[in-house]
Amino acid sequence: MVNQGVEDFVKSPITKVVGLTLFAFSFFYLGQHWSDGNQQLVFFNNQQQSDKSLTPSIAISPNANKTISSEPPPSHPSKPPPVIAEKFGVIDENGVMADDFEVGEFDPDLVDKFRNLNTSIVKPDEVSAAAVEIGKYSLCSEDMREYIPCLDNVEELKKLDSTVRGEKFERHCPGKDSVLNCLIPPPKDYKTPIPWPQSRDEVWFSNVPHSRLVDDKGGQNWIERDNDKFKFPGGGTQFIHGADKYLDQIAQMVPEIAFGNHTRVVLDVGCGVASFGAFLLSRNVTTLSIAPKDVHENQIQFALERGVPAMVAAFATRRLLYPSQAFELIHCSRCRINWTRDDGIYLLEVNRMLRGGGYFVWAAQPVYKHEIPLQEQWKEMEDLTTRLCWELVKKEGYVAIWRKPSNNSCYTGRYAGTQPPLCDLSEDPDNVWYVDMKACISRLPDNAYGANVTTWPSRLNNIPDRLQSIKLDSQISRGELYKAENGYWTNIVTSYVHVYHWEKKPFRNVMDMRAGFGGYAAALINLEMDYWIMNVVPVSGPNTLPVIYDRGLIGVMHDWCEPFDTYPRTYDLLNANRLLSTEQKRCNVSTIMLEMDRILRPGGTAYILDSVNVMDEIQEVAKAIGWHTNPRDTSEGPHANWKLLICEKSL
Repeated sequence: MVNQGVEDFVKSPITKVVGLTLFAFSFFYLGQHWSDGNQQLVFFNNQQQSDKSLTPSIAISPNANKTISSEPPPSHPSKPPPVIAEKFGVIDENGVMADDFEVGEFDPDLVDKFRNLNTSIVKPDEVSAAAVEIGKYSLCSEDMREYIPCLDNVEELKKLDSTVRGEKFERHCPGKDSVLNCLIPPPKDYKTPIPWPQSRDEVWFSNVPHSRLVDDKGGQNWIERDNDKFKFPGGGTQFIHGADKYLDQIAQMVPEIAFGNHTRVVLDVGCGVASFGAFLLSRNVTTLSIAPKDVHENQIQFALERGVPAMVAAFATRRLLYPSQAFELIHCSRCRINWTRDDGIYLLEVNRMLRGGGYFVWAAQPVYKHEIPLQEQWKEMEDLTTRLCWELVKKEGYVAIWRKPSNNSCYTGRYAGTQPPLCDLSEDPDNVWYVDMKACISRLPDNAYGANVTTWPSRLNNIPDRLQSIKLDSQISRGELYKAENGYWTNIVTSYVHVYHWEKKPFRNVMDMRAGFGGYAAALINLEMDYWIMNVVPVSGPNTLPVIYDRGLIGVMHDWCEPFDTYPRTYDLLNANRLLSTEQKRCNVSTIMLEMDRILRPGGTAYILDSVNVMDEIQEVAKAIGWHTNPRDTSEGPHANWKLLICEKSL
């Protein structure tokens, strides 16, 4: 009975209420006296008040009088949520490299890694903004309006021991104490250039006010003066009936040349006013037209004013600034070069630059005239080309066309002692910056890299074989870098075109001053912008020129601490992507920007994308030059490490 009474007492409602009350007070007591210092709970009472406000009330905690810190206790930090790495599809979960991935939202850091390969990295604490305000640069004297610093260096030219091999036409740059420190003035009455494609056929006389070519070549259908304009009928010394008919003749002689398909990149040596290259443009062929600054010194200037790819260059003592296997076809029409002199050293330079299986087209008097001296020249040419393993595929009228072999089998099968010899295996045929020519045959790669490029236009976006031969100080997949750069520039250039309305701007001559794999130029072509683009590969980084040419683009090696080999007022648009911060440890930012001003046309634009650490100095120099500047944030936002400065040169 006693046990039954205890059991009834425990089960009674009063006992349950008392027990719950004691448990609640115990909980608050323990919370007050054994708290570990963490923020205590605040209890909200959702019961309705007796008034009509229905405002939630707050029940006061037993810890209400305690001071509660809002900072987490140092001894018990809260753990951050785990970081989930975004997968880019390059390596799968098994650690296998995948080829079929999409760039999508590309990683700009990946492009930065490539951009910084083999260059000196500028750390933020090593860079300071322009400490002093730079005064306005003054105008140079009128006689410098066509000044090319490394080709017009009279003092250095006087010191030359010999000029027999054309040394005076090569680069002889001013020293650091004599660098350009003024602004090249335009000619009197300079006008906005006539836009392309009209400019192919006529340009303003006032922009290139020289009539020497008209006087010397007027009867050869090159150029004629018509009041305030120069007009270009499209002829040449060896094709006075017009470039189009001449191109038809070449295409019929050797159909395998296939302009715009198999043949995409051409070099025209001794180009005159570049009508050969101008008319090839309509056949989807990009021709780089070159000539020295000689007695007809303005022929390249006329070409550039027309909107045709061109630069000043000469066959003399050094290699030209283009890689091996760059051109599918090299053309010389009365280019006044003795190809067989000095053991054929000039034709050997052509052989270096000519793609395996490519063509050399020679239109000259020895091909068709029967005078004894000219026939002797022809026999010398036949003998030399045979020893070079070139095949004479066609000789018709005044044109002869040879084909270079696609591999080394003919070279290695020659009789011992045959001249010229093969170059040493240590010779890098792509090394071109101040490298002397040698009278030897540049070997073709045993793996046929360079000789087996695809046809145009697919080669523009395909990954070239020679990407694997580029010397990169990186462990990242080269194909991945290539695709990342393409994605990067596709996004950037698309935004430039649409946001800044490039379709309304008279851009034609464009330069990418730090070209990488040529992604900027490829993006412009894919967007069908009617520009030609000079891709410049700085000597301070990896030599990517072979990849650029394999894509069907043109480019040149250059050191931006020295002036570029072109006339003033050459380019409508300059793209300087992280160039100035890369080169500032080697030379002054102002030196490069003054050179940019020299080669930029009045009314032209420079897009400078660079580090915030140097942007103040860039803006200061731009202001001193007299450019109109427009600083913009990149797509990464106002707190990004990079800024865009759009600079316009006044007319």
